[in-house]
Amino acid sequence: MAKIKTKRERVKFASDNVAGACPEVLDAIIKANEGDSTPYGNDQISTELQDKFSQIFEKEVIVFPTASGTAANALALSTMTPSFGNIYCHKMSHINTDECGAPEFYTGGGKLVTLQGVKGKITAEELDEAITGKGIVHHTQPSSVSITQVCETGEVYQLDEIKKISDVAHNHNLNMHMDGARFANALVSLDVTPAEMTWKSGIDVLSFGATKNGCLAAEAIIFFKKDLVGNVTFLMKRAGHLLSKMRFVSAQLDAYITNDVWIKNARHANKMGKKLSDGLISHPDINLSFPTEANEVFATFPRNKIEHLNSEGYTINEDEWDGKAVRLVAAWNTKDNDVDEFLNILNKTN
Repeated sequence: MAKIKTKRERVKFASDNVAGACPEVLDAIIKANEGDSTPYGNDQISTELQDKFSQIFEKEVIVFPTASGTAANALALSTMTPSFGNIYCHKMSHINTDECGAPEFYTGGGKLVTLQGVKGKITAEELDEAITGKGIVHHTQPSSVSITQVCETGEVYQLDEIKKISDVAHNHNLNMHMDGARFANALVSLDVTPAEMTWKSGIDVLSFGATKNGCLAAEAIIFFKKDLVGNVTFLMKRAGHLLSKMRFVSAQLDAYITNDVWIKNARHANKMGKKLSDGLISHPDINLSFPTEANEVFATFPRNKIEHLNSEGYTINEDEWDGKAVRLVAAWNTKDNDVDEFLNILNKTN
């Protein structure tokens, strides 16, 4: 019987989540597997993370490793938002569109108040106008603000934008959260320090992303204000995120931030994103929807090109911005020839 040929599946550019873990992280996991270790985050690797992240952020911070970005976001927001509180965020933010109600669940009913923003970013002016009802018993109470870095259009919040939003939040006695799923990509794009992009610009709590940039399954909640830590340890245990073998998550983070692995990975992913973006704009019928500032590319494609790429095995993400844009994402392990192959196939479209 003749073997049925199936089309080659190409998942490159569908997301940076398609990439595996980088060698440094895998080596660290294997090393962490040697011998026995104290459970529940009391191991040496986990405790030393506090000092290592404090050095990176030029400030004493408190770090809680988690295994997913959704858990990091929802748990971070639960420390600063009561069940009757509001969380202000962009309407297309991950916490609003892609986390299945986790922030509402973990806060016990906190309400997401979505903002229109401009090109994926919320603005200080719109936020200031939206914060209402403080002290009125009939209203949910303004409690926290969450921004995503890199934002929902692949663009990066500039430091002055973060500072202005943070100033508005703090003037209203709200706390500032940053969803840093692509934190490293934004950092190398801006060419600033981690401190400058976070607490020096007014961020109180950071969801530090690592899985998209070379880790297997590792994120971290980083507190820049000790008084916000509150009951997070109990919340993590209750939510099932106090891992008994936390050392395997911590080992990933440790390897990730050692010897600037995270910066190297992000710089490469951004470079590949720019190469892909530059190749797309050579086509007169393809238009960038937003500037390419990190590793994500948003563009409008004609139907025949989308169908051709799908026929060649690519998974084209057409769901972004209510179907108004195609999203392509470069990863830490994207190669030059991956981009070349994609562009060459695109060039063969009738």
